[in-house]
Amino acid sequence: MKSTMQPVPLLISQILEYGARAHGTSEVVTWTPEGPRRSSYADVGRDCRRLANALRGLGVDADQRVATFMWNNEEHLELYLAVPSMGAVLHAINIRLFPEQLIYVANHAEDLVVVVDNSLAAPFSQLLPHLKTVRHVVVNGPVPDDVRAALGADGRTVHDYRELLDAQPDTFEWPELDENSGAAMCYTSGTTGNPKGVVYSHRSNYLHTMQVCMNSAMAMSEAQRMLSIVPLFHANAWGIPYGALMSGATLVMPDRFLQAEPLAQMIQTLGVTHSAAVPTIWNDLLQYLDSHPDADVSTLQSCIVGGSACPPALMKAFEDRYGIDVVHAWGMTETSPLGSVAVPPADSEGEERWAYRQSQGRLSPLVQGRLVGPDGREVAWDGEQVGELEVRGPWVTGSYYRDDDPAKFDGGWLRTGDVGSLSPNGYLRLTDRAKDVIKSGGEWISSVELENVLMAHPKVKEASVVGVPDERWGERPLATVVVAEGQSVDAEELRDHLAQHFAKWQLPERWAFIDEVPKTSVGKFDKKVLRKSYAEGALEVQTIG
Repeated sequence: MKSTMQPVPLLISQILEYGARAHGTSEVVTWTPEGPRRSSYADVGRDCRRLANALRGLGVDADQRVATFMWNNEEHLELYLAVPSMGAVLHAINIRLFPEQLIYVANHAEDLVVVVDNSLAAPFSQLLPHLKTVRHVVVNGPVPDDVRAALGADGRTVHDYRELLDAQPDTFEWPELDENSGAAMCYTSGTTGNPKGVVYSHRSNYLHTMQVCMNSAMAMSEAQRMLSIVPLFHANAWGIPYGALMSGATLVMPDRFLQAEPLAQMIQTLGVTHSAAVPTIWNDLLQYLDSHPDADVSTLQSCIVGGSACPPALMKAFEDRYGIDVVHAWGMTETSPLGSVAVPPADSEGEERWAYRQSQGRLSPLVQGRLVGPDGREVAWDGEQVGELEVRGPWVTGSYYRDDDPAKFDGGWLRTGDVGSLSPNGYLRLTDRAKDVIKSGGEWISSVELENVLMAHPKVKEASVVGVPDERWGERPLATVVVAEGQSVDAEELRDHLAQHFAKWQLPERWAFIDEVPKTSVGKFDKKVLRKSYAEGALEVQTIG
């Protein structure tokens, strides 16, 4: 028996037009040196139609790639909406990649048009001679004549974003597309080898957006004022731009002002209620708030943290000192990215509730998960047994764009590379990345658990633990520590602190004090850099115990 339901495709254009009409008075607010710049969703809808007309005039008439090299701002949001709605594919380029990686992803995606913020135009112009397929550069904001000339070298045409839109009508008939066609693409951060491309479909993004708005996820609603610190080029912006249009939440875009002081000012000035960012952002904001008691962030109720595990001490500090819930979420570029969110069960309380909050959260309803042990067998959901997490679902990639990597897939399941356990009620607790687990004398040591306890010490700002070669045990943990400003601590004190939580054989003998933990382009601890520094003798290592 076939259903009687209408086969209406799930398209980004529906999210765009619904937001512009049903939530037309909601706003996108972009932070500038002069203060907030505001546009209603109705205004955004009109600009999106003008943008689509302008891109048609530049030859974007099918699934060509339109790239962005931008901060989070209103214009980037308009591209997020208009480009896929017109049938093209949005490629949000990670501006923090190394130059050779930026060149690789732009050429691999075969970008035709690139829209660049004026504050990024000069460095981007240095990449252009190496970009083989770019024919048009659209600049958001004024640039000096020499920069404009560099952007237009080699026969490329340079356009002004606002002038392009102002010359166009504000009507556009969005095509009825195949919901499984490509809507947007992101590349992984490329921690090993070249970045890999993931192409999201209209259907996958639409379903993912519905999940973002559910109470078991971000619960986005018209009452929220969401400060989207997570970059729009990072893993589909965690679904926030589309979630805002669908739910009517007001979006606050920080542009290039990502330091703790302007973020605190945005929260206070604009009455921000919710936000989302990686742990390093929240760590910096906490230190700023602690040293600036006049900063008022009382409107901020909750912030999503993802990208890497959040130290429990950071979560507790925000709740105890500022009444802010830090909500753990897990995902990756390959999962659009929402895989789980740590919303505790309604009947949990006390320490049990904290345990749920410190996990990576309950798997989303449409994300199936399983754990696979070292022997290749599936591991039980008992909260104790550990294995590599594999997932599948309608917003999980089944391959990489023009890049065969069979080792990442297992019979239709995506191998995440994350190691952990699943509770009987579906809560995920990750202990490490598979590549970061320290294999010592046939036993596994979790680098993440060591890091969390180290960063709970009041004299520690940051800490990262990696496995290094050891003649007797195969590998042993090396702890690298950034001491908090104005504090003094030695390895013996920190090892005694760890000894209260771990068996003696799990404690690091090797210690190094560093100025800063190296980060990847999306703010994660870059452990390969630490391993390389150790191997090359660049770290001043002391051995104790």
